[in-house]
Amino acid sequence: MFRKKALRINTYLGYGTKDNFHAKGRALEDENVTFDLNQKTFKTLKNIYKQLESDEIRDAHLTLKLSNGEIYKTVGDKEGYYHFDIIEQDLDELTNDEGWIPYTVSYQEKYESRNISNNNIFPGNMLIPSKKAEFGVISDIDDTILHTGVASLFKWRVIANTIFKNFDKRLPIEGTVHFYQKLRLGTNNLPVNPFFYVSNSPWNLYDYLTAFFEKHLFPRGPILLRDLRTPFDKTPKPKIPHKQSEILNLLHMYSEMNFVLIGDSGEKDADIYTKIAKEFPTRILAIYLRNVNHRKKERRIKKIIQSFDIAPIVLVHSSEQAIEHAKKHGFIN
Repeated sequence: MFRKKALRINTYLGYGTKDNFHAKGRALEDENVTFDLNQKTFKTLKNIYKQLESDEIRDAHLTLKLSNGEIYKTVGDKEGYYHFDIIEQDLDELTNDEGWIPYTVSYQEKYESRNISNNNIFPGNMLIPSKKAEFGVISDIDDTILHTGVASLFKWRVIANTIFKNFDKRLPIEGTVHFYQKLRLGTNNLPVNPFFYVSNSPWNLYDYLTAFFEKHLFPRGPILLRDLRTPFDKTPKPKIPHKQSEILNLLHMYSEMNFVLIGDSGEKDADIYTKIAKEFPTRILAIYLRNVNHRKKERRIKKIIQSFDIAPIVLVHSSEQAIEHAKKHGFIN
């Protein structure tokens, strides 16, 4: 008889305001996935398989506890995902020096013959941007800061890079960490400008991407991924693209904050970003698009740039070009 796996809760970095606590995560079986440095290809394959094949806990009853002792409860969905949307006052009093609110999530109920990992205490964090922030940064991930090959035929490079390369074998695109750290500091030289990362990758790869970000010292920020749809998924498809939806959520939540948008020329970033800038013409400070060296896509992007004058939009071949532009426009020193 097979022994049942222990249970765990994967908490995702969230974001909110001093009056609105927003936390998301997923209740799962514990696959004991570990991200070690210099691990062999076989273990990397095994890790990726476990992440993509994850077994969710349906309709899990969960409890969230803040550091001030306040307790909230919710029920996850059939895919194991849970959402806490809490209206609470003076949440900013609970933040640490970097603007993060620590909290824990636990299972409310005991599961017969099932152990729960971590003594049923799973830590999470939610960001409340500092009042001293000059602007926010929203960045794509794939082929913007991490070589993935989204522009390759049938996206075969995306598959190969993700499945066969451990996170520590992946290198950030040259200069991106330096550029992002400068944007984090802005012109006030304070590490308070908030970062948000958006990608069409599935939530299953959250831990993999988090390990990559931490290793290369990217500014810490919520990573906003999407549910992994299958050919048999009967739920309605979203009416607007995932990236667009997430960016709009951020613009609405932080209605007094301006943003810098960063993407690449490989997918639809230019279309999404320019559409958002048209909707919020005074709040997009600049759009930076990394050139993925695809002639047809480059020509298309240049046409978009030529006909767009609402916000500065730059097709860059290197991070140094972006840094020079950001200095010229007063975003960084």
